[in-house]
Amino acid sequence: MSDISPADSVAEVFESQRDRLRAVAYRMLGSHADADDVVQDAWLRLSRHDPAVIHNLAGWLTTVVGRISLDVLRARRSHPEASYDDRLPELVVVADDGLAPEDDVALADSVGLALLVVLESLRPDERLAFVLHDLFAVPFVEIGQILGKSADAAKMLASRARKKVQTTERPAVAGHEQREVIQAFLTAARHGDFEDLLRVLDPDVRLTVDTPGGRIVVLGATEVAGRSRVSSGAAVRHRAVLVNGLPGIVTWREDGTPLSVLAFTVVGDRIAGITVLADQARLATMSLPDPA
Repeated sequence: MSDISPADSVAEVFESQRDRLRAVAYRMLGSHADADDVVQDAWLRLSRHDPAVIHNLAGWLTTVVGRISLDVLRARRSHPEASYDDRLPELVVVADDGLAPEDDVALADSVGLALLVVLESLRPDERLAFVLHDLFAVPFVEIGQILGKSADAAKMLASRARKKVQTTERPAVAGHEQREVIQAFLTAARHGDFEDLLRVLDPDVRLTVDTPGGRIVVLGATEVAGRSRVSSGAAVRHRAVLVNGLPGIVTWREDGTPLSVLAFTVVGDRIAGITVLADQARLATMSLPDPA
């Protein structure tokens, strides 16, 4: 028997599920735009389906959103040249005024940048199993049905994904010590001091730069220090911010237009990751704090 009562319309029931479905798709895909497309696709499929034969609408919709998201992830792997993976996920940038990330509404509604980066390293089936089970408590039986696998196989995929996520050391929040490390990096980069840069960079540091032409990834302290030392000096102002919960900075040109957004993953007293958004078109559409 359907869980849609005669007093309810299919559209009303769907709208009651929309936010949750969008959250599922976003954590699967790391893109608000892609998540909206997936939810819209799910609505179109529901509108073509007889609601009388759907016994659990919430579960049915979750399954549909999961399957569509899985198809998108697999398509990205098959056609990387057209993949969203060539761009950074959406970034939530707020002024770092000492507010704990969990106290900020915008950040509370976002997915941590560090987690999104880890999720991108997972296989599509691992990512789906982890997101649906660990973040949304979907039973492994249902996850297995989406993947065409047994519940035990789905459980194994989630376990494998969980280990990858847990072994990625949690970055520190933007405390005083972390800001000192970041300031030391910025000072060394501004002065072109290669040795000082090496002192604050983890040997396996990862630099990810989002440009109009796509994503550029640089690995290793020597390479990242070299890039940082010769980086553009066009920025004349900067401000400490939180970028999806990570400590970062926004830089501006002399005319007040934003130049870049940087987020730092600080582990101990070293920088383990730097994410840079330097795409002027994307920067122009973002809500950024005013220069300090």
